[in-house]
Amino acid sequence: MILGIDIGGTKTLLAAFNIEGELKNTYKFPTPNNYEDFLSQLKSNITQLGVHDFDACSVGVPGVLDRLNGSIIGLGNLPWKGEKIESDIEKIVKCPTKIENDAKLAGLYEANVLDGDFLRILYLTFSTGIGFSLIVEGKIDTSVSDEGGHGVFLEHNGKVTMWEKFASGKAIVAKYGKKASEIESRQIWKEIVHNMTIGIINLNTILSPDIILIGGGVGANFHKFGDLLVEDVHRYETPLTKIPPIRGAKHAEEAVIYGCYYLAKDFIQNR
Repeated sequence: MILGIDIGGTKTLLAAFNIEGELKNTYKFPTPNNYEDFLSQLKSNITQLGVHDFDACSVGVPGVLDRLNGSIIGLGNLPWKGEKIESDIEKIVKCPTKIENDAKLAGLYEANVLDGDFLRILYLTFSTGIGFSLIVEGKIDTSVSDEGGHGVFLEHNGKVTMWEKFASGKAIVAKYGKKASEIESRQIWKEIVHNMTIGIINLNTILSPDIILIGGGVGANFHKFGDLLVEDVHRYETPLTKIPPIRGAKHAEEAVIYGCYYLAKDFIQNR
């Protein structure tokens, strides 16, 4: 059995998969602000899955990681910093454990279920913040930033601004007073799309993907704005910077926990 742990700023999702990837059980609990409280609740809540022995565990973490030491450098919505989260969780679950940035895990899952033959897949999640991953030949490229929304600084309204400050789901709510799921106006979507485009064209130029996938809470509404986004991004195409296909993610809001399965499965197979 494989254990997936998706740590969010407000909730943590636990999932038990069999080795074939079938989801057997899940359990969700509020993520404590205090790290020691989190470990304590994790230990007690894992029993809710009804599984006593796991072959491997993968943990999605919402922030920047030190993968060499299995520790946290910094998180967007939690005050944890420097904690040896990989070894701490491994002691609790009693099986080999790997941590990874949550957006990278989401991209890994979407790459595995993607229709078509693409070697370089850029996955973007527009949620509370903005994250991204580059999947190359089925593997996570850990050389790219763990926090895309923080790492891309752009000119917006006459000043240099962090991308997620004006293009994330949180920024949408702040400006329009509505979640993406509640917005129907094509004019508003045109404005939102243009803010998304600004960062997408930069990442496309730098990373040269074969396809771009849009996920997260905003991405779950791709059917509302996808055509507008494709049109807007193509306005910036040049002979030297081609725009690849742009699609909505298949499972925009559940991809992280399934990415945990794929990472843990790969870990088992390559031990």
